[in-house]
Amino acid sequence: MLRALAREPEALPALLEEVELAAGASPTLDAHVTGLKQRIGALAHGEPQFAARRTVEDLGLALQGSLLVRHAPAAVSDAFCAARLGGEGGRAFGTLPAGADATAIVERALAA
Repeated sequence: MLRALAREPEALPALLEEVELAAGASPTLDAHVTGLKQRIGALAHGEPQFAARRTVEDLGLALQGSLLVRHAPAAVSDAFCAARLGGEGGRAFGTLPAGADATAIVERALAA
């Protein structure tokens, strides 16, 4: 993805535009996107490659969060944002915050 962004520099603003369609819907997503934009600015100043890879991973998480906030049931998007974008930054997979509506998440998964 880093090479693709280097070849197509207009792809990054387009991706961020898509992510920002969910602005204001989730404070956790908003905070993640704000931090992401700061890290993107640092990449232009020669951040190490591991930082660039982490930033690309976070771009994907931000896009997932944006799409879920806009199109999934609230319980699903809230759980995703809290578990993957908040706290440890998605490093503890499968961890849901206290009070998450696990029933709604399981029902959505079983419906598929």
